[in-house]
Amino acid sequence: MDKNTITGFILIALVVIGFSWYSQPSKEELEAMARQDSIAAVEQQKQAEAEKKAEEVVASPATPDSSSLFFSQSNGEGERILLQNNKVKVGINSKGAVVEDAEIIGYKSRRRDGDVVILGKEDASMKLTLPLKQENLCLTDLVFNVAEKTDSSVVFVAEQEGKQLQVSYTLRPNAYMLDMNIASQGLEGMAMPGETALLLDWKATVLQQEKGRDFENRYSSLTYKRQGKGVKKLSEMKDDSKEPEEALEWIAFKNQFFSAVLIADKPMTKASLSSTQADEKDADYLKEYEASAQIPFDVTGKESTHLQMYLGPNDFHILKAHSKMTAYGADADLDELVYLGWWIFRFINRWSILYIFDWLKAMGLPMGIVLLLLTIIIKVLVFPTQKKSYLSSAKMRVLKPKLDEIGKQYPNPDQAMQKQQAMMQVYSQYGVSPMGGCLPMLIQMPIWIAMFNFIPNAIDLRGESFLWASDLSAYDDPIRWGTSLPLIGNHLSLFCILFSATNLINTWISMRQQQNQFTGEQAQQMKMMQWMMYLMPLMFFFWFNNYSSGLSYFYFISGLLNIVTMWYLRWKTDDKKLLAGLEAYREQHKNDPKKVSGLQARLEALQKMQQEQAKRR
Repeated sequence: MDKNTITGFILIALVVIGFSWYSQPSKEELEAMARQDSIAAVEQQKQAEAEKKAEEVVASPATPDSSSLFFSQSNGEGERILLQNNKVKVGINSKGAVVEDAEIIGYKSRRRDGDVVILGKEDASMKLTLPLKQENLCLTDLVFNVAEKTDSSVVFVAEQEGKQLQVSYTLRPNAYMLDMNIASQGLEGMAMPGETALLLDWKATVLQQEKGRDFENRYSSLTYKRQGKGVKKLSEMKDDSKEPEEALEWIAFKNQFFSAVLIADKPMTKASLSSTQADEKDADYLKEYEASAQIPFDVTGKESTHLQMYLGPNDFHILKAHSKMTAYGADADLDELVYLGWWIFRFINRWSILYIFDWLKAMGLPMGIVLLLLTIIIKVLVFPTQKKSYLSSAKMRVLKPKLDEIGKQYPNPDQAMQKQQAMMQVYSQYGVSPMGGCLPMLIQMPIWIAMFNFIPNAIDLRGESFLWASDLSAYDDPIRWGTSLPLIGNHLSLFCILFSATNLINTWISMRQQQNQFTGEQAQQMKMMQWMMYLMPLMFFFWFNNYSSGLSYFYFISGLLNIVTMWYLRWKTDDKKLLAGLEAYREQHKNDPKKVSGLQARLEALQKMQQEQAKRR
């Protein structure tokens, strides 16, 4: 090591020693640091004691804040009060004074023992909150005193120093309607300025009540009535939410055949609604419903807030009668919880099908026979249109040889317009309309679609057995297996198979009639289309295998009657007499001015246009 290196190390050491001496704290600073260490130790000890006390508080029962409103009733367990009439049992807990469960008497659950539970203690909750200046008073936190009680009514009261909150319930006799009144006393100065509403938070997980989960889910929805407007619903088949701009008269947590409906005498505002599909692996539930809204409330106590709950079946007549028990009267439209289709189909169901069904039901017949007679009556009513449609097709059939001659006169594709015009001329001469068979069939279609909406919503079919079907409101499954297969599930519906078979036969009959009506290229096109038509019965099988057996049974009987009707009409129709009648018509009108139909006029106009274009070229 050389001299310069040693000198460098010595200088560095002197600098470090000098800096350490210069930066050491004075006696006063050492005393201050000691005091800070002592304070930190004390703070750590206090924090440890606070954490220990917090753990003790958690482990021990909560002590109500004595400054809180109704503090003496904000702790403890509630008492379940049972209200009952001959229609429904309702359990109300004194903690919160809200409905916690409801059971509908006389309607057996298809999946568990006992009657249908429309609201379950573990599956539903209702929370009412009153906003105040110092705090939000949540009724769910209060244990009310039971002031009065009968078999069908109860009065809950919470009191403190001249302030009172009263909640009363009355179950109407021989009805599914529960009346609820909420009133306050002495709270005038405690409310927030402008706050005159109770905050509603209502939740429920919809229990599966029926045999077929998918089919029941399709007809279960959160439904609501807008003030002065119609009834709407959230999507049945997917997650959905809505914040209606309008005030709401009622909110319904609905499944296929039963509903819990909250009705306010003064419409609810600022509503928020949501419906969430339950996990398909959970076989007990269909959906989760949530609804929040503001309910008008008078804190002065001059007026009470009147609410109602309908807890019952989705029966059209029962709902119609219960609408009249509300503040809105018949305009409450509770009967629209029974979905009967769009307006034209609802009109058919409401003013015809429903009356015929009720008339047959009043005879005390089994529901399978009621559906059979209903189908026969409908077929009799539509028979004139079916006969007209068939005769139109028969006329086209007997004129086919003449149409084939026209096809021979115009064999080239570029002569299609002339051939079509000549064919329309023949139709006009014989008084036959190519569209004559379509209009009568279109008249029948709304009836069959109306029945598609009527039968799945008819609660009278629920639990009714017929032949091998144990429940006409659900699928029949005489053939079933353990594993669920794609498209068809774990069973085969025999009524669905029969319906698809009759549909296939009717398609074959229809295809034969159409083949006799068309010539040339049109006949070839029909041969290509018929295979697509034959696929429809197969598609119907996959669609209807999980549907109501009553619906498949109705369509099966309808298709069978259609086959019989077509056979009868074909047997009664003499082609020679029919052709003679057409010839007589032609002879009688041969000197009449030429009648040009709308279609023929358009064809002639197109032909003239083509001829003019050809001359220009």
